[in-house]
Amino acid sequence: MNFLSKFKLCLFAGVFLYSCQSENNNNTSTTNMVSINDVKAEAPKPRMEAKELSIHDDTRIDNYYWMKLSDEQKNAKESDDQTKEVVAYLNAENDYTKTKLKHTEAFQEKLYDEIVSRFKKDDSSVPYKDNGYYYITRYEEGGEYPIYSRKKENLEANEEIMLNVNELAEGFSYFAAGGLSVSPNNKILSYGEDTLSRRIYTIKFKNLETGEMLEDIIPNTTGRAVWANDNKTLFYSVKDESLRSYKIFRHTLGTDAAKDVEIFHEADETFGTFVYKTKSDKYIVIGSYQTLSSEYRILNADNPNGEFTVFQPRERNLEYGIAHYGDKFYIRTNMDAKNFRLMETSETATSKDNWKEVIGNRDDVLLEGMDIFKDYLVLSERKAGITNIRVRPWEGEEHYIEFKDEAYLAYTSVNPEFDTKVLRLGYTSMTTPNSTFDYDMVDRKFELLKQTEVVGDFDSANYKSERKFVKARDGVEVPVSIVYRKGTKLDGTSPLLLYGYGSYGNSMDPYFSSVRLSLLDRGFVYAIAHIRGGEEMGRHWYEDGKLLNKKNTFTDFIDCGKYLVKEGYASEEKLFAMGGSAGGLLMGAVVNMEPSMWRGVVAAVPFVDVITTMLDETIPLTTGEFDEWGNPKDKEYYEYIKTYSPYDNVEAKDYPNMLVTTGYHDSQVQYWEPAKWVAKLRELKTDNNSLLLHTNMEAGHGGASGRFARFKETALEYAFFLDLVGINEGEVKN
Repeated sequence: MNFLSKFKLCLFAGVFLYSCQSENNNNTSTTNMVSINDVKAEAPKPRMEAKELSIHDDTRIDNYYWMKLSDEQKNAKESDDQTKEVVAYLNAENDYTKTKLKHTEAFQEKLYDEIVSRFKKDDSSVPYKDNGYYYITRYEEGGEYPIYSRKKENLEANEEIMLNVNELAEGFSYFAAGGLSVSPNNKILSYGEDTLSRRIYTIKFKNLETGEMLEDIIPNTTGRAVWANDNKTLFYSVKDESLRSYKIFRHTLGTDAAKDVEIFHEADETFGTFVYKTKSDKYIVIGSYQTLSSEYRILNADNPNGEFTVFQPRERNLEYGIAHYGDKFYIRTNMDAKNFRLMETSETATSKDNWKEVIGNRDDVLLEGMDIFKDYLVLSERKAGITNIRVRPWEGEEHYIEFKDEAYLAYTSVNPEFDTKVLRLGYTSMTTPNSTFDYDMVDRKFELLKQTEVVGDFDSANYKSERKFVKARDGVEVPVSIVYRKGTKLDGTSPLLLYGYGSYGNSMDPYFSSVRLSLLDRGFVYAIAHIRGGEEMGRHWYEDGKLLNKKNTFTDFIDCGKYLVKEGYASEEKLFAMGGSAGGLLMGAVVNMEPSMWRGVVAAVPFVDVITTMLDETIPLTTGEFDEWGNPKDKEYYEYIKTYSPYDNVEAKDYPNMLVTTGYHDSQVQYWEPAKWVAKLRELKTDNNSLLLHTNMEAGHGGASGRFARFKETALEYAFFLDLVGINEGEVKN
């Protein structure tokens, strides 16, 4: 289960020869004709122990329920017999996968080297200015982790290294640093570190003047501390046993964290909580969120020991977000507005009765976000699946920023400065690497600051992207974004990888990936199905793909796949699918519904045991997601979820070739879901196609830490796809 996030994105018998022959001579050597399905190996056979799971006068039998371990058992390691058995099984599956793909190992290494070679090793971000300093994130040759630095007043000043994460990560198999926050006087840095990949961070502090680490250490947090204006008081959120962010504490620098003061307790288990500071620096804000409701509390940042006041009390089905400007708050809300509208109110009268409309609801435009400047209001609006940027001066004529591509992703980037006419933008398309612009909101001119370099002979002119609308079985038109190398045959003979997600209202935008070139240059077509459950076409798009409408997500994906075959973008025998997390649920559903469609499927960290997980409120994220999937304690939702839950719908029939990946320390989709699913598939499936499980025993939901280590798994996935079309060695010839 992937929680409410807003940033984008991911990838992905018989033997026959497939040569990528095109006008550009993209030929690939395929002299090694061993295929994954030729390799004989004995698959692991975990024991079966029937567990009866009964509710609503219905009993399900789970033969692999025993694979579920508590955190205490996982930490017990060798001292717990059940833990030893589970770890032995996961390692056996890893060994089996390694054996089945052994003939591709050299090819995997080539793919990895090829993918990594496209990245500039000594790369750095575009600096942004905040409170007198320019902040930069950069990488050095040979380093897996970023270096965070700054320069005072101008870019010619001496560089100050705030954090070298390469040094911090030494000795750890996993390391993540995040939530960097500098005190208002620019002297102290706070940051969070996670060494287990459970997204539980310990906040630490560094004196930026002396380089010394402070003694203050705050465990079990979400990773970011928010500074009050006195430079010594901070607010942060902590997690409960289910990893829900549920309390806000106040910490005074130099004191024992055990004595920190609890400021807010989010007692409703369907809500999470967080804390941040307004761009104006005037207010500390505590937010509470749930799928269908939100609530905020505000406190003047000059008075950190004061009492927070409720901005607008929570109401069922009332969502809102706030931004401060001058003596007003601006509110993005769905109050009487399915696609959200913009309101304003005095900072001294914040309840909804005082809200006044600035921009109304529109049936064909989703208001996604806002950025506030001294002289401008900038809005992000989604129409027909594409985000548009609207510049609205507080006085004067408004306009939309124009972009050239038919399908693209444009977004407001880091804009901490308040008094400026320059808007920092990000832009990418399926053929355009991510680009950073400064946009003059007065002159309406762009300045390209950086386009991510694709090292090598990459030329965007060699690739073509298309945008199609597919009529689904109920008449709804579903957008599909397509990219391929020019010269790739579109006559129904090419392999195609179809990617999808379709949950939580997260829109999958048409973005560029240099990693993806390893497929495109070998003749693959790549497509993103913008299926219901996302929010590409407006709020209704999300609502039509959740709860009792969830199966629209799956049928949309299937219908998009059939369209791509029918229109010649894909060979019927070479159609592949990929999705991760809730997109892994999508994979599990479509292979149950239409198993013969797919030549191969990658399900990454898949959420596949929906009923059992949603009935267990001790599992992270469960309680906050009843409004996404439904609470199976309610019979209506139980019966509906049971019709699509991948684990509960495995049958004795043929399934496609499948590679399933997971992380032993995953806190969002626990490892046992994919492990149980693979075991049940292997028990019941009637085909001879390959079924592989790969568990990263040192990582969680996001995979390996470090800049490049994660691409080892990408190379594994790509080798799996390519091997199934007869390509398992050799390099692309351009």
